[in-house]
Amino acid sequence: MSRGGDTGVVAVLMTAPGSGVAEGVVRTLVQERLAACGNIVPGAVSVYRWKGELHHDDEAVAILKTTRAVLPRLLERAVELHPYDVPELIAHEVVDGTADYLDWVRKECGTGVEAVR
Repeated sequence: MSRGGDTGVVAVLMTAPGSGVAEGVVRTLVQERLAACGNIVPGAVSVYRWKGELHHDDEAVAILKTTRAVLPRLLERAVELHPYDVPELIAHEVVDGTADYLDWVRKECGTGVEAVR
């Protein structure tokens, strides 16, 4: 493990209306070097209130790994690609992890200068 503290790595949770939609968004974000990788977990059930009504929907959850430097661009691009009016995109600081993995994420995403569309 690294020694904790400021890794510069961020994990982003995103829900989508299915695995196919999630995979399309994740694939684009990885291709554009805005995320090092994304895991798609199908079979989530979301219960939420939207426009005054209670909803119960089957969704997929994507977990994206990126850097703090690239995060603003990832969020902007994910909103462009996502079919929801208000997509769930929640970023969590990664405080620790294996040094090799964290280095790999930082290398794949860089500082944001390398990220291209």
